[in-house]
Amino acid sequence: MDMKTGRNSVNLSEIAKQTGFSIATVSKVLNNKSDISDQTRKTINAALQKSDYQRRIPRERNRHQIEVVFQDFDSIWALEILRGIIHEANKHSLTVVTTESGDKHHPAPGWIQGVIRRQPLGVILIFSDIKEDDENTLQQFGINYVVIDPSGNPAPEHMSVQADNWTGGVLATRHLLSLGHRKIGVITGPHFMMCSVARLDGYKMALQEKGIEPEESLMREGDFTPEGGREQGLSLLQKEHPTAIFAGSDLQAMGVYEAARKLSLRIPEDLSVIGFDDVQTSAFMGPTLTTIRQPLQDMGAAAAKMLYDVGRKGKTTKPKRLILPTSLILRNSTQEIGNATHTPKE
Repeated sequence: MDMKTGRNSVNLSEIAKQTGFSIATVSKVLNNKSDISDQTRKTINAALQKSDYQRRIPRERNRHQIEVVFQDFDSIWALEILRGIIHEANKHSLTVVTTESGDKHHPAPGWIQGVIRRQPLGVILIFSDIKEDDENTLQQFGINYVVIDPSGNPAPEHMSVQADNWTGGVLATRHLLSLGHRKIGVITGPHFMMCSVARLDGYKMALQEKGIEPEESLMREGDFTPEGGREQGLSLLQKEHPTAIFAGSDLQAMGVYEAARKLSLRIPEDLSVIGFDDVQTSAFMGPTLTTIRQPLQDMGAAAAKMLYDVGRKGKTTKPKRLILPTSLILRNSTQEIGNATHTPKE
């Protein structure tokens, strides 16, 4: 951009010539029209970025709005995050708009057009990552974003907030080991999510500290849902009979409770169970759930504060990658191992 005139030194005809597309097609990409193929959009955006082309930002931006993009909004986990975002947003007279879009990998393809139309102060992405093209588009329109609990490993220059998942996995497993358990099952989240991998690595590390080699037969991949916890819990309890299970989320622990009930196993007398998250309902389960607390509301609040500081106050957030501590919450679903043996009901 020419700093004297404030205009782009590269015009659309030059971008069209570089890419082999028409000026009309280049214009559609600039205006985020939906009738453009992903490959065409990627090619033109790459040329725009290489040429340092600065998109014209609408004068009227909604400086009082934060947009939150969820993969889905059907869990207590999501509600806890949102409560933290709203609480922090209220401090700064910001409104919060929520969008349910996409999957655990990326938001759905059309979400970016809506964001550009609404021109929010910034975007918070939950449990997801962002495609390179979408990232470039947000940057070109000057819209900041933060990822909470990213599914991949965020680059150092990207803003993100997450819990110390590895330490949480260590704490959960050490607690069970301290009670005398040695055959400990684990139900992780999806393998492509960084938090799942970190919790599993913490589990393995704690076992190895005691000279116990982790057994693949005691590991199951779940999906952070009660249904997944029930399914994988039944799989573990019918075959390997662990004396304890580390469920990778409180929702999965709820499923393990149901699996234990189906097999006539008592918690904690026959089976100790520990969760992860400390959602509100974990304190009202029967028995109350021992779990690893990740500060969900604090994570949401921190993400909202990052956007406010960068978007409204012009500050550079340091650190851009924020990792909040996890802690052990002792309740009634774990106990010292006794002489009880598992006799699952067929």
